[in-house]
Amino acid sequence: MIAAAVLAALAMICAVAAWRLTFARWTWRAPRTAILLWQSLGLTWGLASIGALLAFALDPYRRGVVHGLAEFLLSVEFGMRQPYDYLRLAALVAGLSLLAVLVALPLAAGAQTLRARRRHRLLLALVARDEPAVPGVRVVDFPGAAAYCLPGLKSQVVISDGTLHLLSSAELEAVLAHEAAHVRERHDLVLLPFAALRRALPWSKLVRDAQASVELLVEMAADDRARQRCCPRRLATALLRFGTSAALPTPQGALGVSAPSSVMARVDRLVRPEVALPAAHRFLILAGSVVLATSAPLLWLLPG
Repeated sequence: MIAAAVLAALAMICAVAAWRLTFARWTWRAPRTAILLWQSLGLTWGLASIGALLAFALDPYRRGVVHGLAEFLLSVEFGMRQPYDYLRLAALVAGLSLLAVLVALPLAAGAQTLRARRRHRLLLALVARDEPAVPGVRVVDFPGAAAYCLPGLKSQVVISDGTLHLLSSAELEAVLAHEAAHVRERHDLVLLPFAALRRALPWSKLVRDAQASVELLVEMAADDRARQRCCPRRLATALLRFGTSAALPTPQGALGVSAPSSVMARVDRLVRPEVALPAAHRFLILAGSVVLATSAPLLWLLPG
């Protein structure tokens, strides 16, 4: 029972920390560090929630979650001599169901994203062209503004003909640097678990806010990479041009340069940058994230 209580408390701590993190603004000063913290909170919450249910259900075995579950599966014995035992059985079913959902949904979302990208690449092979002015970029003949990337083993950066006419050469360079950062850092893999969790818990405001926070941090991380190669103000003006030109929505499975809900926050950050979070603070946050992410698996392994 102690292990179940500790895991339940850990899951609650992660939920409260995630709620507080949705309001935090220090994350804008260190988006990559904040992304790692978000990933640690999400992983720990899932493992702690599942572990609390399984630890309570398997407490009679006195061997912890992993060894108790192995013994249960090998013996296929779960005596229900008292009403309390039915509660343990319900906890076991709930824990295994939650585990199955949290494993299956990212896999299903990943497969769906891969299919969407494959279809989009086939479409681009028919309608897109290479442009000597922007080597390595696929250009689509469309008057509206569009700029996005398709990450993966065969990554592509795509812009529309309207974008070439909308942006100056310096602004276009900044946008392409932003998209290259998405491709290089595989931000699509960062977002995938949070999108899958939202599918699992569509009613949860906390999950919606967490996904929105991570999406904004991913865009800011790409902005930081882009500003190392170009003028931040050019990227800011490019974002504003996209925001005022009714830019096309980003296709499924792709990452775009501008999301209407976050443009002004990113523009303000580019034009009036804050002092970066001190290295010592970032190290402490990273160390805490590692400790947090390893705590739940260790509690799974400890004997009851």
